[in-house]
Amino acid sequence: MSSTLAQARGLLSGVKCDSCCLSWDYLTPGEGSQEASCEPAARAGWNSKIEYFLAQVGFSVGLGNVWRFPYLCHQNGGGAFLLLYVLLMLLVGIPLFFLELAAGQAIRQGSIGVWKYISPRLAGIGYSSCVVCFFVALYYNVILAWSLYYLGNSFQYPLPWEQCPEQRNVIVTVKECEKSSPTSYFWYRKALDITDSIDETGSFNPYIVCCLLAAWTIVCLGMFKGIKSSVKVMYFSSIFPYVVLFCFLIRGLMLDGAFEGITYMFYPKLEIWADIQVWRQAATQVFFALGLGFGSIIAYSSYNPKNNNCHRDAFTVSFINFMTSVLATLVVFAVLGFRAKDKAMECVASNLKVLSMQSANVDQNLMPSFNYSDATSVGLEDYRNWFKQHGSSIPGNLTDCDLEKEMQKGVEGTGLAFIAFTEAMSLLPGSPFWSALFFLMLLNLGLSTMFGTMEGILAPLTDCFKTLANNKTKLTIFSCIIGFLIGLLFTQRCGNYFVMMFDDYSATLPLIIVVVFETFSVSWLYGADRFLDDIEAMLGWRPSVVYKYLWKYICLLAMLGLLGATTIRMFITPPTYMAWNQEEASEARLPYPAWALAVLSLLIIFAMMPVPLGLIHAVLQGRTRQTSRDTEAGQYSSVSTDDKCETPMTDMSELCQPNGTSALLSSTSD
Repeated sequence: MSSTLAQARGLLSGVKCDSCCLSWDYLTPGEGSQEASCEPAARAGWNSKIEYFLAQVGFSVGLGNVWRFPYLCHQNGGGAFLLLYVLLMLLVGIPLFFLELAAGQAIRQGSIGVWKYISPRLAGIGYSSCVVCFFVALYYNVILAWSLYYLGNSFQYPLPWEQCPEQRNVIVTVKECEKSSPTSYFWYRKALDITDSIDETGSFNPYIVCCLLAAWTIVCLGMFKGIKSSVKVMYFSSIFPYVVLFCFLIRGLMLDGAFEGITYMFYPKLEIWADIQVWRQAATQVFFALGLGFGSIIAYSSYNPKNNNCHRDAFTVSFINFMTSVLATLVVFAVLGFRAKDKAMECVASNLKVLSMQSANVDQNLMPSFNYSDATSVGLEDYRNWFKQHGSSIPGNLTDCDLEKEMQKGVEGTGLAFIAFTEAMSLLPGSPFWSALFFLMLLNLGLSTMFGTMEGILAPLTDCFKTLANNKTKLTIFSCIIGFLIGLLFTQRCGNYFVMMFDDYSATLPLIIVVVFETFSVSWLYGADRFLDDIEAMLGWRPSVVYKYLWKYICLLAMLGLLGATTIRMFITPPTYMAWNQEEASEARLPYPAWALAVLSLLIIFAMMPVPLGLIHAVLQGRTRQTSRDTEAGQYSSVSTDDKCETPMTDMSELCQPNGTSALLSSTSD
């Protein structure tokens, strides 16, 4: 029967049956026709494989590898979390990454065109990816603006965040610095000038507005001529962060406390495997580290030649991504170990000073055996061992100096980059040099990811709309201008709270839903075997059948589980955010007000709305076409059946043939 259909398809290519008007998309849903294709006649391509790798690695390796992965690894069992991460990456991350690479390379379109090609009813998936990319680009470029601000302030000695400002007229501000730390004060009061809550909007921060304009200008110039211009920037932006990370690693390993930091980092706690939340966090990190669902992977892959080995690329890029995370983790905890050791020794010196003042009033049997009058000669462990035995008996409110507690302070996200790590660098000799190097690295990490994010917006739109394709430069400039204008929301004094809102809610749930639809549509609607056939025709060899079962069952169930866990957590745990209290000079977790809950709900709804709208549009369009076919068939119902169809055609076996038999099928079956 399959050979008969194939022969009939070949015959039909040269036959015109005005009464039938049959499209092969209607007979075999999922196979794109010329009409359904969004791909322009001529498509750009990479000049070399190196360019493609730089782009793909630059997009997937971002700020999360530096300030998110180390925190998760530290909080969730160290070495045990690494093993869990690798397991989920092999079973879920790499297969889905390979799926997106293969889909983009085979169909040679952006995310909208790819899913429309597989089925017109799935076109909304691509539009959802574009919406999420736009949301992410809005707040991600604000982080680049912050990095530019700190980079500009790094070219002075001493660094402005090394010490509290001298008391002048703003006594409250100085007290705020004394209660917290110079780095916290500079971040919250100088850089952000933050309000106490999201309800207090405040004015625009002129310095951050200028930095945001500069960030969008850099992105616009980099994307001005599509991948041809952006890849030139990526030769620097994708490689430079690795140079900086290795420089920091070498310098960090030479610091006092680096060994304690790394040991604390990788000490395995296997009991965490029993915690479902750890699995959720590991899966989420794999998901975002590889950039699944954004459409950028598909867009970059679509510029590859058909015979490119995307299977090898999936493993190579994933391996580089993982090793970058491990490298960043080593750097972060070597430097934070040094910072924590310095803080702990400051604590020891402060307590020994109190002890020296109280020595005349204390039983000499309780006094330590070490020389407490010289704090530099006392080791941290010696002090802690004495404190555990006699510390509570000494007047003066002595405190324990715990290195682990110091390691836990401010080790995630902006708290790591702009407070903890910044404070550690200020302790290094030549601190302006290391500070400039660090923030230049953050800027380049963010730029590479921004280029990929913008490509995830521009490529699908220009593929599917000829007018936009003919004016891609104008579209790029217009998108950057709109991004800057909307991004002004994040430059208000309360802007950091909106960044947190967008980061937590505008992408996570929508992207998980997008990938669920992607996996289901390829493995079940289009067919995993059929997709593997396409890959075999493209590569010249067939990937393992293991991928069929991974896509159909393991990946799909894992993503559904992640979706369920994320949704349940959102409903069980009311959304909150970390606010800075100026009076207390400390962070406080506050619930979102009602209007903010409405905003974050709208973010999720707007991001997911294209999926059902695309489905409804395709169904209505299909019914319209079917009605048109029925009407056209009715016009010929009274004509002799020796050259016309007697009934409306609903299957290829009903092609024009006297007495209702198919002439094509009967002739080809003999």
